Amino acid sequence: MISSSTSNAGSPGAGRSLRENLLHAELSEGYHPYALGGTHRHLGEFDQEFSALAGREVKIQFTPHLIPANRGILATGYVRGDPDRVHETLAAAYAEEPFIEVLPMGEAPSTRHVRGSNFCHIGVAADRLPGRAIVVAALDNLTKGSSGQAIQNANLMLGLDETEGLMLAPVFP
Repeated sequence: MISSSTSNAGSPGAGRSLRENLLHAELSEGYHPYALGGTHRHLGEFDQEFSALAGREVKIQFTPHLIPANRGILATGYVRGDPDRVHETLAAAYAEEPFIEVLPMGEAPSTRHVRGSNFCHIGVAADRLPGRAIVVAALDNLTKGSSGQAIQNANLMLGLDETEGLMLAPVFP
């Protein structure tokens, strides 16, 4: 069960609407939350999918934060459960997924390692509270979050290899 979650996103994470607080000059050198109080447009999807996985109703607490970056999302979730078991479960679930890499236990991902790619890196660490784990995921919201995901889905729908046109290395540094 996820008890709370934060997501740090580059400016495209808040959309493209013309609002003063989304201008680069307003975001630069700042770090602030948005969609406070359960108003984020994807909360319904989060609750739906976590409820399906849990087999009961789940409502998550989620507050995204804008960071002064052109792209990328770094999401942190705090879950109840044995950290080693959480890590093993994620590693097993994504072992055959070409774009998802579960890092060794205790390692945290960075947006710079997935920038410009269709990859998602997931890290798991033990929390200081027994029976709790911290799960961190990094992805490029302009590639994995939108365009790369669209190509991946189109590949599957057209019977092509899922990775067709998407195995580009991340842009680093």
